[in-house]
Amino acid sequence: MKKIQIKLMGISLFMMTMLFSSCTDDLNITPPDNGDLITSDELFKDPAAYKGNLAKLYAGFATTGQQGPAGNADISGIDEGTSQYIRGFWMMQELTTDEAVIAWNDGTIKDFHSQTWSSSDTFIAATFARFSFQIVNCNEFLRQTTDAKLAGRGVTDAALLADIKAYRAEARFLRAMTYWHLVDTFGAGSIVTEDSPSTFYYPEYASRAQIYKFIDEELTAIEPLLKTPKTNEAYRIDQAAAWMLHAKLYMNAKVYIGTDHYAEALPLIDKVINSGYSIHNNYNQLFLADNDKNGAQKEFIFTIAFDGIHTQTYGGTTFLVHAPVGGSMIASQYGINGGWGGIRTTSAFVNKFDANTTDTRGQFYTNGQAKEIADIGSFTDGYAIQKFKNVDVNGVQGSDKAGNFADTDFPIFRLADAYLMYAECVVRGAGGSLATATNYVNALRTRAKANTINQGDLTLNFILDERGRELHWEGHRRTDLIRFGKFSGGSYLWPWKGNVAGGTSTQSFRDLFPIPAGALGANQNLKQNPGY
Repeated sequence: MKKIQIKLMGISLFMMTMLFSSCTDDLNITPPDNGDLITSDELFKDPAAYKGNLAKLYAGFATTGQQGPAGNADISGIDEGTSQYIRGFWMMQELTTDEAVIAWNDGTIKDFHSQTWSSSDTFIAATFARFSFQIVNCNEFLRQTTDAKLAGRGVTDAALLADIKAYRAEARFLRAMTYWHLVDTFGAGSIVTEDSPSTFYYPEYASRAQIYKFIDEELTAIEPLLKTPKTNEAYRIDQAAAWMLHAKLYMNAKVYIGTDHYAEALPLIDKVINSGYSIHNNYNQLFLADNDKNGAQKEFIFTIAFDGIHTQTYGGTTFLVHAPVGGSMIASQYGINGGWGGIRTTSAFVNKFDANTTDTRGQFYTNGQAKEIADIGSFTDGYAIQKFKNVDVNGVQGSDKAGNFADTDFPIFRLADAYLMYAECVVRGAGGSLATATNYVNALRTRAKANTINQGDLTLNFILDERGRELHWEGHRRTDLIRFGKFSGGSYLWPWKGNVAGGTSTQSFRDLFPIPAGALGANQNLKQNPGY
């Protein structure tokens, strides 16, 4: 599905404000030009449209609009590249932590790292809107693929009907994953499904617990409907992805609903580990332009496809390859035409690795870079991270020979994460084997050429640090720090946390982002999170 041509689903995107209330006067989800509007019935006359529109749902995590990197954007009122799903989610998950700072002065972007954002933040509103856009597209696909709709269109081919049933389960997964991102970052909002009214209405407020319950029930329902592990096409999810998402939900249940569900997560993690995926033998190859075929794909349970020719965007891995390159770094070594001089890391994260580490996950560029950050606005303050690259295993540039856009796929779930999740559940007393957990961790450390550990080394603090070493810049860090009680507050400080050079305590309400002010103004049924 990586190179498929995507068309916009035939839905009325004017309904976005009404369905999820995420729009403001300055930040709006926009429909295509009137000449591009077609009805759903016209669109779905073609049997191939069902798979094509499923592809649109997957592409919603990668693309930003209908014309490539700029023009006819899904969301207006903000730079189109910044509105991209992975880029917006990444900024919320990584720039707010010890793993990343950014030099730019774009609007309020520095407020992420200092944890000083407000409900009027445009970047936060754009991500809320992107979640809305993805959910509404999933809902419309599900509306157009009911038994009644299919019968009304005369769809009787048994093979196509079976395929559409599988597509529906995948669409429900993609919606559930988006709701998980919503419940993790914003906590509450509204639950809008294919059964919600398609005429104007104000969705009711849904608490974090209610959205959690919805995700839990959806995943339970669709797991048997999905293809078995490793039997689906590339880039499409299978049961292992659903088990992984469900385990993620359970592992964070204490944060989300106040109830511990690690014991429920463990058997799902076991299923993932035993589902046929394998650890690739080279860590750094996981993040190269050919990570869809260099062996890394055997470790990836679910990835977002990026292609330098067919999914051109200034978000996603194009952002994660360009933005960390600056100073004396040579852009061509990363397969790009120039660096953007933006993102690097803090000394607190660098210190997770020994000074003379052999750990290949410590991909720091230090030439001309100061370890400590005196000035966040100076790219050369702070070590640079060289994780995502737009070159293949032989150093050959990706498909866009102009060096603008990356081919590198972005991993949402990979097996190494499941190994660390298993170890965490064991240490938290949820069952399992400490010996097995230690073996899983050592498999990752051996791959990275780091020293192996003993069972006695496997503590919660070690696991949190190891998750950082293994999974940094993959969109996990904020969620992990919150689960371990180290995101807000003063138990763990890093440079410029709280907008103080040495770091300072921040208030606990920062564990959630605010519901955007524009969404509250559009739908008075919504409620603001405490503290904002």
